Amino acid sequence: MSLTVLVDYDSGNLHSARKAFERMALELGQGSVVVTSEPDVVARADRIVLPGDGAFPSCRAALTRFTGLFEAIEEAVHRKGTPFLGICIGMQMMASRGLEFEPTEGFGWIPGEVVRIEPADPTLKVPHMGWNDLVIDRPHALFQGIETGDHAYFVHSYHFRVANPEHLLAHVDYAGPITAIVGRDNMVGTQFHPEKSQRTGLRLISNFLQWKP
Repeated sequence: MSLTVLVDYDSGNLHSARKAFERMALELGQGSVVVTSEPDVVARADRIVLPGDGAFPSCRAALTRFTGLFEAIEEAVHRKGTPFLGICIGMQMMASRGLEFEPTEGFGWIPGEVVRIEPADPTLKVPHMGWNDLVIDRPHALFQGIETGDHAYFVHSYHFRVANPEHLLAHVDYAGPITAIVGRDNMVGTQFHPEKSQRTGLRLISNFLQWKP
């Protein structure tokens, strides 16, 4: 039976994410969904989801406090090719480094930096919070049934500035482009919260549960 793991490293409330993934896994017959911080469970997962809320440095530090957890994630993603989805800070940590409060090393999976949002219109507030329209930059299996103009829910003050434009899958406009989805190989990341993004989010979760990179 297929196993999807949501990694729990004390980075926020996983209740809504768990419910959304459980709902879609049940509808699709895609096995079980488990929330865990156990490296051995992560190691045998068929899909790995890394959520995250808060600040980049604190989330990165929290992940390393769980002995062997990041190593299990990296082994699965890089050696075994396990499909990976990072959400919010979980997506940002795929970068080379984050610049929130202090420079902090990321996973280095997708080259680039996590930088503060600086809208060209000074009347726009940061954090960027609420619904925004996706602009699809590159085709991807996760976009089946999703198109430019579909809405997603964001809450963030920093975004992922990729070094290679080919890794930018989608963005939104907030008086300037803001990275919404990144990806390469068997890994993708969303700045928005799919579990809070209604139809668009559930469709993306559904596509991820069926994705075979």
